[in-house]
Parts: sequence; C-alpha cells; structure tokens
Amino acid sequence: MPRLPVKKIRKQMKLLLLLLLLSCAAWLTYVHLGLVRQGRALRQRLGYGRDGEKLTSVTDGRGVHAAPSTQRAEDSSESREEEQAPEGQDLDMLFPAGAGKLPLNFTHQTPPWREEYKGQVNLHVFEDWCGGAVGHLRRNLHFPLFPHTRTTVKKLAVSPKWKNYGLRIFGFIHPARDGDVQFSVASDDNSEFWLSPDESPAAAQLVAFVGKTGSEWTAPGEFTKFSSQVSKPRRLMASRRYYFELLHKQDDRGSDHVEVGWRAFLPGLKFEVISSAHISLYTDESALKMDHVAHVPQSPASHVGGRLPQEDTSADMLRPDPRDTFFLTPRMESSSLENVLEPCAYAPTYVVKDFPIARYQGLQFVYLSFVYPNDYTRLTHMETDNKCFYRESPLYLERFGFYKYMKMDKEEGDEDEEEEVQRRAFLFLNPDDFLDDEDEGELLDSLEPTEAAPSRSGPPSSAPAVHAEPGATPAPPTPPRPRDEGTPRHSRALSWASRAARPLPLFLGRAPPPRPAAEQQPPKVYVTRVRPGQRASPRAPAPRAPWPPFPGVFLHPRPLPRVQLRAPPRPPRPHGRRTGGPQATQPRPPARAQATQGGQEGQARTLGPAVPTVDSNLSSEARPVTSFLSLSQVSGPQLPGEGEEEEEGEDDGAPGDEAASEDSEEAAGPALGRWREDAIDWQRTFSVGAVDFELLRSDWNDLRCNVSGNLQLPEAEAVDVAAQYMERLNARHGGRFALLRIVNVEKRRDSARGSRFLLELELQERGGGRLRLSEYVFLRLPGAHVGDADRGSPEPAPAASVRPDGRPELCRPLRLAWRQDVMVHFIVPVKNQARWVAQFLADMAALHARTGDSRFSVVLVDFESEDMDVERALRTARLPRYQYLRRTGNFERSAGLQAGVDAVEDASSIVFLCDLHIHFPPNILDGIRKHCVEGRLAFAPVVMRLSCGSSPRDPHGYWEVNGFGLFGIYKSDFDRVGGMNTEEFRDQWGGEDWELLDRVLQAGLEVERLRLRNFYHHYHSKRGMWSVRSRKGSHTGAS
Repeated sequence: MPRLPVKKIRKQMKLLLLLLLLSCAAWLTYVHLGLVRQGRALRQRLGYGRDGEKLTSVTDGRGVHAAPSTQRAEDSSESREEEQAPEGQDLDMLFPAGAGKLPLNFTHQTPPWREEYKGQVNLHVFEDWCGGAVGHLRRNLHFPLFPHTRTTVKKLAVSPKWKNYGLRIFGFIHPARDGDVQFSVASDDNSEFWLSPDESPAAAQLVAFVGKTGSEWTAPGEFTKFSSQVSKPRRLMASRRYYFELLHKQDDRGSDHVEVGWRAFLPGLKFEVISSAHISLYTDESALKMDHVAHVPQSPASHVGGRLPQEDTSADMLRPDPRDTFFLTPRMESSSLENVLEPCAYAPTYVVKDFPIARYQGLQFVYLSFVYPNDYTRLTHMETDNKCFYRESPLYLERFGFYKYMKMDKEEGDEDEEEEVQRRAFLFLNPDDFLDDEDEGELLDSLEPTEAAPSRSGPPSSAPAVHAEPGATPAPPTPPRPRDEGTPRHSRALSWASRAARPLPLFLGRAPPPRPAAEQQPPKVYVTRVRPGQRASPRAPAPRAPWPPFPGVFLHPRPLPRVQLRAPPRPPRPHGRRTGGPQATQPRPPARAQATQGGQEGQARTLGPAVPTVDSNLSSEARPVTSFLSLSQVSGPQLPGEGEEEEEGEDDGAPGDEAASEDSEEAAGPALGRWREDAIDWQRTFSVGAVDFELLRSDWNDLRCNVSGNLQLPEAEAVDVAAQYMERLNARHGGRFALLRIVNVEKRRDSARGSRFLLELELQERGGGRLRLSEYVFLRLPGAHVGDADRGSPEPAPAASVRPDGRPELCRPLRLAWRQDVMVHFIVPVKNQARWVAQFLADMAALHARTGDSRFSVVLVDFESEDMDVERALRTARLPRYQYLRRTGNFERSAGLQAGVDAVEDASSIVFLCDLHIHFPPNILDGIRKHCVEGRLAFAPVVMRLSCGSSPRDPHGYWEVNGFGLFGIYKSDFDRVGGMNTEEFRDQWGGEDWELLDRVLQAGLEVERLRLRNFYHHYHSKRGMWSVRSRKGSHTGAS
C-alpha cells in the first residue's frame, strides 16, 4: 500500500493553493455566465462605483438608512428579493387587508410576442369617471378588464384633450443599450409608472408616481417637480424586454397629459420621452371582442380582487341591518297563521280605478309607506349642500342657518330686550359700506335719532342736543347753518331702518360724546352712518338696502367701544374750531323735536333725557369718524363696569384732547388692526327642544327632495300593532311563539278606512328554532264600511270588537297575501353594452350563489350587439334560468321590454322591468315578492343613482324619485293593463314608465313605493351606447 507523500505536499503547498484558487475562479466564472444566459446574474454585494470609488451610505428624509447608490443601480433582476416601493409603499399598503397576500389572479405567462408588435403599446380608456387620483380609477367597477375603449399609442406621451377619464397603458420596453437607466413620469393629474424586472406582469413594481390624492400635477415635461417622479437607477439589458404599466387619471380641470421619460444614469443628462423605437405591444387586441378579457394582463398595479384603502363610510345606509338577511330565516307555514285574524275586505280609498288621469299625472296618485324601525335610507351624508329635508328656504338657511330653533339664555339681570336681540338673525355686513381712504375727506352723514330704553347704569348726559332730521343732508362747511335746513339726503347704509314698521333700530355705531352741559334732555341713541351714499334729489325715493329689512332690535344705550377711522396726517387745528360749536349746545324747541319725531312713521315716544350730538356739517378734517362694527358686542352681555370707565374718559376729554391722543397714538406706532375684532361670547348658552322633522312630511310622493329617506313610523304605533298580533297568535296556539324582535313594519295609511301593515317579526317557537313571520294585516277603523263591489263579493261580517275603548282591531285583508315561491323574471334589453352585460350577469350569478334562490330567471333581449356574443355569455354564466331573445333594428326599450314579457309563459309569475346598470341588494328577490300581489299590488322601488366617481362601497348621489323604470308586476296584471306602449315610444325612450304607471293606477292596482337599501344605479357613460359612434373612425370598441 503506497504511502501519502506528505513531505512533497508540504514542499508544494503554495502551488496547490494557487491551483485551488484558479479552479474556484474558473468555476465561478462558468456559473456566472450560465446565469446570465438564463436572464439572471450573481448579486454584487460590494458598494463600489464605476470609477472604483467606494460610495458612502445616505439617509433619506425620514431618517431611514438607505442603500448605496450602486446597489440601487444594479440590475433589478439580480435579486430575487422584493424591492421596496417608493416612499415606503409596498403591496400591503397599496392593497390592504391582506390583499397582497391573497392568491390573486396575477398574469405570470405572457402571450407570444411578435416582431411586428414594435412601435406601439396597448392603451385602455375608462371614460366618464370623476376624480384625479389613480385610486379613483381603481374604484371603477370595470377596471381593469372592461375598458370603454381599446386602442394603441405610438409613444409614451398622451394628451387626448378630454376630461374625467382614466388611462391604462401597458406593453414592453426595449432598452437601446446595457446600463443603468432612470425613469420619470409627468402628468396632470396623478399617474403611476410600474416596471417589471422581466417580461412578467406579476413582478411589476412601482418605480415612479405623481401624487396620491388627486391634487398633485405637473406641467408637460416637468420631470423633477416631485421627488416621487424620478425612479431609482435600474440596470437594463438591450437583449431583453421589460413589461411596464402606466396608469393616469384626469379630472375635469387642467391640461390633461401624461408622459414617461428616461435617461442614462450619468450626470447632466436630461429626460427624454420614450419613443416608438423602444416600445412594443403586449398583445394585439384589434380582432378581439370587448367581452374577451383572458388576454388582459393583471399585475400588482391593475388586478381584480384587490381592495383599496377604505375609510369608514359616512353613509348610515351601509351599516348592517336585520332586513338585509332576514329572508334567510325560515318562514312560518301558512297553515299556522290561519284563523289568527278575522278576514275582512280591503279596498282603500286612494285607489283610482277607472278614474280619469291626465297624461303623466299618475305620479300624483302614488303614496309612500311608513317604515319602522329606521332603515337609514335618508342620505344624511349628502345634506352638506342639499338641505331640502328641512323644508326651509335655501336662501334663508344660507343666511341665518337654524338659529330660529334656538332660544338664547339670558344672564341674570338682563331685561326683556336682551332676549329679543338673541332671537334676531345675524346681520352680514357689506365691506362696501365702510369708508375707504379716499372717502375720509368727504362729509359725514347725518346722525339719525332713534328711540331706546333708558340706561340702567351711569348718569345721563346733561347737554342739550340739536336733533337731526332723518334723511337730511348736511350743508357745506361754510357758512354753518342748522341741520334742519340742510338739503335732504338718502344714504344706502341702514336706509331700511326708517322704513321699518316698528322703529327698532340695529345699531352700528354712535356719535362721539360731547362735553357735558347743564341742561338735560331725554336720551336718544344715534346711529352713525358708516359710509356716505350717493346724493339723491329730495324727490327721489330712498334707495333700497342691499339686504331685505330686518325687524328692529332693542338695545340698551350702554357705552360701546369705538373705532377711530383716521384721516391722512393733517396740520394741527386751532382750539378755536371745536367739533361742538354753539349750535351743538343750543336746545331744540320742543315743538321742533316733536315734529322731528313725528316725521318717522311708528317712532316710539321719548323715554329719557336726550344725548347731545355734534354738528355734522363740519368736514371729516374737523374731527375723526366714530363707528361701531362689532355686532357680537351689541348682542352679547357686557361685564359690569366695562365701558363705564371709557364713558367717563370720553366725557372728561375734549375733542382737542382726542386729536392729541390720536396723534400720539400714531406716533407710538401702527395699530394692530384698523378694525376692532368681534368679541366672542364663549359662555353663551341656549335652550332647545327636541325637534322631529319627520312630522313635517306627508305620504304624498315627494318629487322635490331627493335625499330624504322612507317615512318613519312612530315606535308606539308599530309596537301596538305587533302586540295585538302576538296576542291573537298566542291565543290561537296557546303561547307557542315568543317575539324576539320586530324586524320590519311597513304602513300604508288610509285616513278614511284604516291602515294596511306589513308585519315582519322574528319569533322563537317553543321547542323549535327561529321563524320568520311576514304577513299583511289591516287595522280597520271603527264604523268603516268597505265594499268589495269591484269583485262582486260581499264584505264578510266584521269581527266584534273586544276592546272596551273601541279602538281599531286587526283583521286579515282578503286576497292580500304574497307568495314566497313565485318565479321572478328580470327583463333587460341590451345593445352594445359588453362590459355592463358581463357585470350584470356576474351580479346575478353572485345573487344566486349567496341566496341559494333558484326561482328567478334572466331574460336578455339583444338588439344585434356587435361588441360581444350575448348568448354565449348567458350560457357560460352560472344562472339558474335564462332566456335569450334576438331582435333586429335600432334599440327600443319599450319594444325590448314587451318582447321579454311576451316570452314569459307563466301568467302567475312576476316580471321585473329592469335596467342593465343596477346593483342589487341580496334581499331584492324577497323584496319584489313581498310587494307584488296579483290583482292588488305592483312594486316600483326607488333606486339611488350614484354620482360620477362613486361606488356602492362609498355611495354619493341621490334617490331617483321621478323614475319608475324599475317596475315589478305580475304578468297577468301587466297584460291586463295593456303592456308597454310600443307604438308611441318606438324611436325614443323616456316617459314610457310614466305612461305605464298611469294605466296601472287606472286598472285599480296599488303601487308600492319604497327606497331600498343598497339598491344603486351605477354611473355610466352614454358614449358608444346604442350603436352611437364617434366621428373619428378607429378600431376601438365601445361598451
């Protein structure tokens, strides 16, 4: 056995190590080349740049340690790890609630690619969808599989010059050379650019975007406005193609555009728009119909099943309600309800059988039902602008709000006048009524004397006053003369005060206090006009105020703080010219004072000494302007002693002192504000009583308010009817059933004969499970005689009243029982509505899967649709029953509905005339059956029409109170009234539902009108509908 040459190995150790290193290097080189051929490469861990200079690590704006720039610049395909999205947004943030972890239907295998695909990319358009954020686009019901238009574009710069649309542009990018590349996106409004490290859509990553809220935008070519616009450097290879996706959302404002630029990762290079030489189609869609969607790629950017961040909705209608799932509870056997109530005839007085109705006047004979408990169908979240529920004038609410329902609390010691002030609406001052700089040199307006209650505190003024006539205009400054001889003048400020029925003034100011005098006169409060109006002739009528006249407001003549309106600097005045001249101190003769008071209609009598005023024929240069602008100080309480010190200071000071203080104040520095801020009484409280605005509503079909919900039935009335029925039921079955809760009560009122109720109670059977009771009962008024002459049967003998108080008793109305097993047929005419047909069939299949109800059928009447194979779509849909009818010619809704009803053979089944753009609640089948009774009732549910950009998860819109196009009726009754008017409405639609309603009411049927929860009409575009094509021909498809 040969021995290992240890000594030789030791001598040649260095050579052996060198051989080992060379072998490892050769092996690593081989592996690397093999991975490169397969589209992968070994990850470079060292942080060195191209010039061999080691790069320093950086920290982003949030303080997070960022990777070296070379690590960003390396080929994204070299890493199998997920790269973080910009701004820290990963899949879990874009699609929360675990959507990123669910097995979504991402596209991993791409269709075969051809060389002729180069030069253009796929473009999908989603029209008539509001909002400026990409998140709004994802809320679109048809995104991403069913766009409105499919076409192509030749470069990544698109500007359709349109509004309210969304774009999805996708395809492949072919780099011109190997190297590091940066991308940037610019758009108005928001956009997102996604790039895959290979050609698979499932691996796409968000690399650049413009905004997330819809308010962000950029100018065309502005690639560096936001930090999120520019991507990290990506290493691309010319031998490969990379899947990309560009999402863009445009609202109704701005210059719509979206473009993607790229540049090599070198200093000083600018972004250039990616041209046709470097893009190619994902697949050719020109020969595909709009219902073929298997080829549409689904990526993390655009896929079915992902959920966007959804805040708690403000719509109460979306909150869970027992009515939504009560149909799943087993219904009581009809045999258990026999002989519980005595039978009685049912013929309400509001039925207009054989009554002549004018054209389209059936709307006035449709009555609403009362509902208990509250189903929250009132659109409270839509009442920000629409307050029609409150029955108030919108102009009144805008100006005064709801203050008339509030009674302000008065403080201790306040007199009754304070309460009157609190009741008045707020006065909104017009800024045009105040003096401008150029107006300060004009003459002052005259002072209007107005009556007021005597002051509660403080000594009265002791100087006589020269009273001014209302509406009198002062004469020129020279020569001075009495004001009662001045030229009459009309001012636009407070001109309504003199025309008021009661002279209860609203004070905006008062005159500056004069020096005290010896003689005392009854006090008067003077209103200083803030801005002089235009001069008018004495015979000219007084101009109207910019607002309607308010009732007067009582006010105590307590001293109020004043604001000095300063004129430009002027030379000092001699003390000989005072604002209070001899004429200001002369007492006015009593007769003249009485005449002045009598000049104002309805003027109150003088209650105290007069307050002296100044001579207003002096110019504004002679004295400052005094004005009061704080209404809250007028109506708010004043602290004890406040203002009295100011009054004393004013009485002690002379006008010359005021001017001196004014000059010193100006020399001290500029004032904080030209006007004094309003004083806010944070301690003001008020009293209010409970107000039930539902009591103001009636059961007439309200066509004016489209946000109010169903009428609310008082709880006491609903509980009383349920208690009476349970008493009779347990008397019949020996206390076998117990009431768990009242799920739903609907009342149709008839003031002459009684009220009809639909009782839906959840019961617990002794020794059994929970049961559902859903029956019609009639609460007949005592002494009401109801004949059933229309059917030739006498009225059964009424049950003897067992109530000692003679209150109405419950009975079972004859021939008013609904069937739970009746077949419902949805009749829908269609034409070139591929995406809506697909959505409707998907909703019907989901309804069947959720309810397990197979007693319904879908009847589609197709007017030669070209964008899809409707019959094939019906066959593939998971529906219990369906019928396909094909008609030729133009779309006619009346003819289509009539053809669908004629295809129904069973006359004792319900036909529901339906629209294609409807979102149905789970209990729609049960609701149709409950409110359709053969020969008695038809059902016209009110649908909520969603606004642009709104969805069932976030509903914003209004109730379609005028529309009766969604109509459920037994086929026998439909045939009896004559069906649809196909002759008159042959080439048009709109009004055929009102015409049918007239004939249904004249046939003696009641029409039940209720707002259904979660019952929506989707907002949709009318472009491309009913074979209407655009003028510019293309290979686009419209659905």
